[in-house]
Amino acid sequence: MVKQPSCNEPADVVRRALDFKSQGTQCYKDKKYREAIGKYHRALLEIKGLCRVLGDPDSGPKSPNTLTDEQKGAMETAELECYNSLAACLLQMELVNYERVKEYCLKVLHKEGKNFKALYRSGVAYYHLGDYQKALHYLKESHKQEPSDTNVIRYIQLTEMKIRRNAQREKEAT
Repeated sequence: MVKQPSCNEPADVVRRALDFKSQGTQCYKDKKYREAIGKYHRALLEIKGLCRVLGDPDSGPKSPNTLTDEQKGAMETAELECYNSLAACLLQMELVNYERVKEYCLKVLHKEGKNFKALYRSGVAYYHLGDYQKALHYLKESHKQEPSDTNVIRYIQLTEMKIRRNAQREKEAT
C-alpha cells in the first residue's frame, strides 16, 4: 500500500517529488521513455497531493508545516520541468499523442510563457494536429529565442509550405 502524504511531512513530499523527477530524467537519458513517463507522473502526483494538503480551503486551517519559499519554488520548477519532460518523452514514442504533447506544453506556457522547449514542442504538436497557423505562431516565438536552432527552422519551413499548399488548394477550388 502506498503511504499517503500527511499534513506533517511536506518536506518529505517535496523530497519524493524531486526524487521521482530525477529518476524520470535518468530514464529519459537512458531512452526508457515509457518508464520516464511513469516517474514524471508520480512526481506530479506527489506535487498535486502536496498542493491539496497545504492549499485546500475545504480542509480547514492551513497546515502549520507549510512549505518554505524555497520549497515552493522547487515544486513549481519541478512541476514545469515534469510537464516539459513528459512532452519530450511523448515525442519520442512510436505513436505520438500530439494532443497530449500540446496539453502539457500549454500548461508550461501558462506559467512560463517564454519557455523555449515548450514553445517549440507546442509548434510541433500543432503542426502534426494540422493547425498550421498556431504551429507557426509557436515556432516563430521559439525562433525568436533560438534563431539558429535548425529543428525550429525546419519546422517553420514545413509549416509555411503546408500553409502555402492549403492556400493554393483553396484558390484552385474556387
